[in-house]
Amino acid sequence: MKLRDNARFSTVCIHAGQEPDPSTGAIITPIYQTSTYVQEALGKHKGYEYGRTQNPTRSALEANIAAIENGRAAFAFASGMAATGAVMTLLKAGDHVVVTDNTYGGTYRLFERVLRKYQLDFSYVDTSNLQAIETAIRPETRMLFLETPTNPVLRLTDLTAACEIAHARDVIVVVDNTFASPAVQRPIDFGADIVVHSTTKFLNGHSDSVGGIAVAVHDVHIEWLKFVQNAEGAILGPMDSWLVLRGTKTLPLRMERHNDNTQVLAEYLAGHAKVTRVHYPGLTTHPQHALACRQMRGFGGLIAFELGTLERARTLLNSVRLMALAESLGGVETLISHPASMTHASVPPERRLQIGLTDDMVRISVGIEDIDDLKEDLDQALARV
Repeated sequence: MKLRDNARFSTVCIHAGQEPDPSTGAIITPIYQTSTYVQEALGKHKGYEYGRTQNPTRSALEANIAAIENGRAAFAFASGMAATGAVMTLLKAGDHVVVTDNTYGGTYRLFERVLRKYQLDFSYVDTSNLQAIETAIRPETRMLFLETPTNPVLRLTDLTAACEIAHARDVIVVVDNTFASPAVQRPIDFGADIVVHSTTKFLNGHSDSVGGIAVAVHDVHIEWLKFVQNAEGAILGPMDSWLVLRGTKTLPLRMERHNDNTQVLAEYLAGHAKVTRVHYPGLTTHPQHALACRQMRGFGGLIAFELGTLERARTLLNSVRLMALAESLGGVETLISHPASMTHASVPPERRLQIGLTDDMVRISVGIEDIDDLKEDLDQALARV
């Protein structure tokens, strides 16, 4: 099952890193649930020594996602935050990072509450504004950390232009691609050096695994991330690796349905009298719709919208029946949440307002259910507002 170099995306998702089991011919990669490996003789083994260092199921997943993201190597971790934390070990005390201001709340917490203790410095800017990126870069800047689309206001960064600005100043570019997924956007194609994901989300797609991955293209980053993955030990286990492998096989099909359903709901909400604003790059009213058309294949499975007051948002959230009130995103089932008190509760209120994350905002991770059932659920909930 050797893939051609020019194999197309759906084929890569199914076959990359997937070799029939040599002992049985099983077409699905086995779950190698083992902590260690028997060696044939002193100093002679089959490429596997200890479960933290290597695992065949994890290796298959890493090869699969590296190919999906057009990277050279990938490293799977116990969570998306563990993957981000590993990438940040590329830096040292005194280094400066420019970060998308509307970054995930957990990323902000890691940077501000943990990494500042180790003398790393962070500047948060609206990276949709290229001039703001240029202005924020200092002589000690070593990394540009981007999210696009952002969570939850779905603002976009021009990846090609941002990478050109950063690389001209010897700044590496890291992109959190969780919100888009590689089916919608592959940042390495636009010049990014490292891509990170919470595999918990669209890559897994079934809300039954927590994990993260970092994909790299340069030898210096690959060698270091491989070392840190083993040294720190925050690895993704074999069962979770197997679950994500199952998920990537259907990623193109799922994302096609996520994109279609989300576009319909975004247009429905945009025309509803009780909704004051809708954030979705697939709408022609989105200020960066043209960039989304150039940079993305489909517009993703997330919508954010505003209802005017916190109480109106609370009424809607407590009135849905089919949609599940829950944190996370990217599963086959539709999840609805209140970013200000859930995913971004760790972000100070004044900062949330600065980035446009209001208390009346609701976020929907649109699943792959029948679109008419989703519309009917929103319709009955909005009728109570």
